[in-house]
Amino acid sequence: MSTTQERTAEQELPYDVFSRACPSRGTLEHVTGRWGALTLGALYEGSFRFNELRRRVDGVSEKMLAQTLHALERDGLVHREAQPTNPPRVDYELTALGREVAGRLIALIECLEGRMDEVLASRERYDDARRTPAG
Repeated sequence: MSTTQERTAEQELPYDVFSRACPSRGTLEHVTGRWGALTLGALYEGSFRFNELRRRVDGVSEKMLAQTLHALERDGLVHREAQPTNPPRVDYELTALGREVAGRLIALIECLEGRMDEVLASRERYDDARRTPAG
């Protein structure tokens, strides 16, 4: 691709995640980070209260889940609904955009889960090759 064609392609894209200053990079980090991806994946199953979600996303701390939910809510991927009850009830669910993004993540998750035998075999071959002394 020529430099002119590259510039034209760049002008057609309003955002470029590969550019340091692009705001899409932050959202990508929120979505693909360990807790963001797992939170979106869990919420794809339906609405959750905070502690239900924390149990579903095994290993996440209360603090990290709260930070993750705030970031995803700010990005418009998660909707937080507080019920004026005593005690207060707060439910989290995906927005339409969050559902689209999570659907793509679920496809990736299913692909990886379905191919883990290959991944584990590859890891074993890699580790074996690193343990073998050079001859």
